[in-house]
Amino acid sequence: MAHNLATANGKTSFAYYGESPWHGIGQKLDAPATAQEAITAAGLDYEVQLTPIATYDGLAVEGRRAVVRYDKQEVLGVVSDRYVPVQNRQAFGFLDAIVAEGGLRYHTAGALGRGEKIFLLAKLPESIRVKDSDDLVDKYLLLSNAHDGSAALRIFFTPIRVVCQNTLNLAERRGQGQGVSILHKGNLEAKIKEAQRVLGLAQRFYDDAAAKIDNLASHYPSQEQLKQFFAALYPDPEEGKDNARAKNVREELHQLFEQGIAHDDPAIKGTSWMALNAVTEYIDHRRSTRGKDETDRASRRLDSIWFGSGANLKAKAWDLALQMALN
Repeated sequence: MAHNLATANGKTSFAYYGESPWHGIGQKLDAPATAQEAITAAGLDYEVQLTPIATYDGLAVEGRRAVVRYDKQEVLGVVSDRYVPVQNRQAFGFLDAIVAEGGLRYHTAGALGRGEKIFLLAKLPESIRVKDSDDLVDKYLLLSNAHDGSAALRIFFTPIRVVCQNTLNLAERRGQGQGVSILHKGNLEAKIKEAQRVLGLAQRFYDDAAAKIDNLASHYPSQEQLKQFFAALYPDPEEGKDNARAKNVREELHQLFEQGIAHDDPAIKGTSWMALNAVTEYIDHRRSTRGKDETDRASRRLDSIWFGSGANLKAKAWDLALQMALN
């Protein structure tokens, strides 16, 4: 289930620099933020504490603790008594070590739900140029941490296509075990070593991704391959159920393949790279999302495309597109 963006002091817990594909929700920054600026602008300057749990009759619940966000007096989750919380400043401080090592620039920060899940998007220098075209893909690191025990402190490698701000997912299905798990250690030397490890992994990931993207941009799928590609992502439901929705989505994907944002560049038009971007454009900008208003829908869409069903669909599309290009 997708979550709304959290709120703090009556404002959405979301801050960003540059262009935002999320309908202008949150606070726009005039320049790339420092960690402290990002924390303050996104309303993430709160701490969590572990509190003993008792029954209504006063009996202690052994082995369990409540994670409490004290600025709002809200329980964010229940965890084992072995759980060690990582505060927002500590999580962002890890990326500060990477900033010092690799020239990252903070871009987006925020929190989901009641603040139980926080995220920070940071941009690496340089971009991937697709097949000597004008199509660029920026390289990002997406840090996330959960205060309810549902996930560890992790970093995902998250490419974003510049021209349309589509978020790509060039990895297997994103579940709880995906991403680079960060060992949180307090001393600066350990943080820098871990930062260097993550930067090395990121460099290898993006070098590999660039080669695979060029392969996609050099392959021209047949109509039958396209049909099978979109059908694998949005198959007809089991017999006896209405298949109108799946059929309509597939038709929209075919239309985006031909006429999506910047799909007319002669160097990449009609390629498997455009088939993949038809899917990412649909998920990021066209896929229906429930919510009481546009801000509500935008925040739920953001959760989905980074952490939920949208991210999983994109991962599947990436794998299928690579298979299509090889065949």
